[in-house]
Amino acid sequence: MRDVLAIILGGGRGTRLFPLTQLRAKPAVPIAGKYRLIDIPVSNCINSNVHKIYVLTQFNSASLNRHISQSYPASPFSDGFVEILAAQQTPEHSNWFQGTADAVRQYLPSFLEHNVNDYLILSGDHLYRMNYQDFIAEHRQNNADITVSVIPVTMEKASEFGLLKIDNKGCVVEFCEKPQGAELQKMQVDTVQLGLEPMAANKMPFIASMGIYVFKRQVLQDLLAAHPDTQDFGREILPIALDSFKVRAYLFKGYWEDIGTIQSFYEANLGLTDFVHPAFSFYDTHAPIITHQRFLPPSKILQADVQQAMICEGCIIREAVIRRSIIGVRSIIRSHSQIENSLVMGADYYQSREAKEADKQKGLPSVGIGHDTVIRKAIIDKNARIGSGVRIFNEAEIEEADYPERGIWIRNGIVIVTKNAVIPDGTQV
Repeated sequence: MRDVLAIILGGGRGTRLFPLTQLRAKPAVPIAGKYRLIDIPVSNCINSNVHKIYVLTQFNSASLNRHISQSYPASPFSDGFVEILAAQQTPEHSNWFQGTADAVRQYLPSFLEHNVNDYLILSGDHLYRMNYQDFIAEHRQNNADITVSVIPVTMEKASEFGLLKIDNKGCVVEFCEKPQGAELQKMQVDTVQLGLEPMAANKMPFIASMGIYVFKRQVLQDLLAAHPDTQDFGREILPIALDSFKVRAYLFKGYWEDIGTIQSFYEANLGLTDFVHPAFSFYDTHAPIITHQRFLPPSKILQADVQQAMICEGCIIREAVIRRSIIGVRSIIRSHSQIENSLVMGADYYQSREAKEADKQKGLPSVGIGHDTVIRKAIIDKNARIGSGVRIFNEAEIEEADYPERGIWIRNGIVIVTKNAVIPDGTQV
């Protein structure tokens, strides 16, 4: 693994995750109350003994930079690192990143400085746990030029992904990025060839790319140099590579979720509260997810009724009812409030008594959730100030709506209260 360099693509504007990406890069979006999305691929790398890691980003990268520097400081006793590479102007490139392939091309001289054999290219907005050692070992064992990690998917989800076909040796023979209509039907295959049982293969008749690749060093260099106008790996580089290089598929058998939309983000978070052993667990001691150490006190729960919830450290919850929800770090939830099917991201700081008193004089609620407030099917972003007697539960079942002046958006029927928003006493959404 010393011969592997990981490149994590930080994503573009993250419009499908807006407004959570209004003030932060997509990989910096909090998940599970205390982590960030970027912690997933970085932790997978560290657990797989891949210690040379670059993160490419260009939008709202300040909080991501801060998180990386606080969570993954470089060790003076190894050659490992986790380093941010933001879009920049150079004599060769005066534009921002135009896509995934263009981002890697612009920083290729930096990557070539490292004496490695393979480049592991990852996405910064997926939820999964993967041992990249197995992935890279199969790539090398098959002497592949490029290996693509794949999963079987259903007809309903197939058009959201890059789809591929493979031959009986596991080599990719066709690739199509997010096909529709007749083009989608053409990509249907018998996924029994992946080792699926016939019943499962009937339900999932497509092979989808996970956006996770291993490239031989020279192959990546040659492809990007020979096709200087290409911008995206899935849409352009992979189809081109099929003509001249050996491209293999690697079947991933674990849980994987693309956190690309508000709906998928919401469902992936609340899914963590399901059952003793949910589809994805943060309790795996053999492959832990690493994040910033905050040194917070234990959470204090006073006469509260809590069922099926994850409560992160540093919270104070008093006489509240919490059902199937995630409560993030430093959350303050005051008496007689009810939270159901919701994600409360918590706060970056505690308010002093003086600050709370000053807010009270100004008629502002304190950071956290006030007394006698009801929140259902909602995402409450960090540092939100939600007053007393507030009702947030989309009773009208509106699918999409924007109230930017109030710091409230609705996506897929989910109410989102944005970071630092102020929701006055008695507000009803």
